[in-house]
Amino acid sequence: LAALRERLEGRAQDSAEVIAGRLREAESEIAHYPEYDYLVVNDSFEHALADLRCIFRALRLREPLQSVRLERELRALLP
Repeated sequence: LAALRERLEGRAQDSAEVIAGRLREAESEIAHYPEYDYLVVNDSFEHALADLRCIFRALRLREPLQSVRLERELRALLP
């Protein structure tokens, strides 16, 4: 939250009220972290982007999508 406050204040684009609201919203979102399947921390853009790419790839490889995409190949492998 301190880093977020620093970034928002450093941009000098928002009022103190807007910044306070953004911080409250961020704190509320952080409090709900157990509800999410994935946690990506954006402390390094390159690492966060790589993590997001991994998540998207993993989602595309889930069985329901893959079984449709590979139906013919899977049928050929099974007796």
